[in-house]
Amino acid sequence: MKKYSRIFPIERRAVPTPKDMVKDGKCVFGTFDKEFETMDLLGIKNPTAAPDFMKRLRLTLWQATEVHMKQGVLLAVVCDMGIFGLTLNVYYDKAERKVYSWSTRLKSKDTIIAPNLINGAESKGETPVSHVHYINNFQDGKCHLDGHHKDNQNSIEYNFDLERLSKPSIVSIPFADPEVRHRPLYSQKDFFKATGTLTFNGKTYHTDEDSAAVVDDHRGYYPRKAHYDWVTTLGVNETNGEKKWFAFNLTRNQSIDQDKYNENIMWLENKTSLLPPVTFERDVDTRKFVDGATWKIKDDHGMVDVTFKVYDIFRMVTHAKPIVNIDYFVAFGELEGYLKDEDGNKYILDGMMGMGEDKTMLL
Repeated sequence: MKKYSRIFPIERRAVPTPKDMVKDGKCVFGTFDKEFETMDLLGIKNPTAAPDFMKRLRLTLWQATEVHMKQGVLLAVVCDMGIFGLTLNVYYDKAERKVYSWSTRLKSKDTIIAPNLINGAESKGETPVSHVHYINNFQDGKCHLDGHHKDNQNSIEYNFDLERLSKPSIVSIPFADPEVRHRPLYSQKDFFKATGTLTFNGKTYHTDEDSAAVVDDHRGYYPRKAHYDWVTTLGVNETNGEKKWFAFNLTRNQSIDQDKYNENIMWLENKTSLLPPVTFERDVDTRKFVDGATWKIKDDHGMVDVTFKVYDIFRMVTHAKPIVNIDYFVAFGELEGYLKDEDGNKYILDGMMGMGEDKTMLL
């Protein structure tokens, strides 16, 4: 038996994915092994306390990708928050230890989020100064991403082909008691090899043998008051003198049962290893960020002991009381510490790129 297998409930083990995520007004919950064909979250009956005619405004949809290259890290997002759409590009320059960002709103009706991740389904957001575009063929382990964004000072353009390196992470998490209300948070995250180019302020960078990406397809009904923490890395890790593909995802959100329903995982070459629930502690409130602030991420079983040293952050703060209040921070820096897989093997993270989010919403 694997050393840590006994700590994970059966709900954390992937089961065959049904065709429909939503059927007869109800949503399936758990962990799944491949993409859903249909994800009609608007078909859920009374997912929130608000009247059903308002559920379109309560549903958040996005597709995002983190691309890790030698020179920097890209976050590319197309998002539909119901009340508005968004194209967002954030670039962290490693040499400068500095974040550059571009954010442009568009109408919700003009934001296209793919109905699923298979058979060429597309996500797209386009404005006069921005374009974020996905072509999804996850049934073949492939995704295409291209985009551009500019302002009066800076510009970015990119074109990547992505090929799956490991098994997907697909979860449907209840944010309310399913006996009372079907309120899901769905997420599919995939670890990919990245091939392509990124041009920042006129200088073009090419991917190399270590360039990697994680694609996050995310849909759900967040509570009116919500908060989540997240940290990741992606690329290669050297173990016993050998470099191998490696990534992880650690999140804490409003899951009603953190043990049974979470998306914490380690991606290894052609396989994954589950990680348990974690907690986040910060020595400095992110709203008062200072260079070198640290996040501590730990579990109760000795599998996760991570320190994230933050060098710079992207800020998106929207306060329009009482309609919407969002404090959203994307952090970049370096990691220290370790993770253990289910067999007890230890993976040292010292010096690896770290990226995270600290988001609080009142919607």
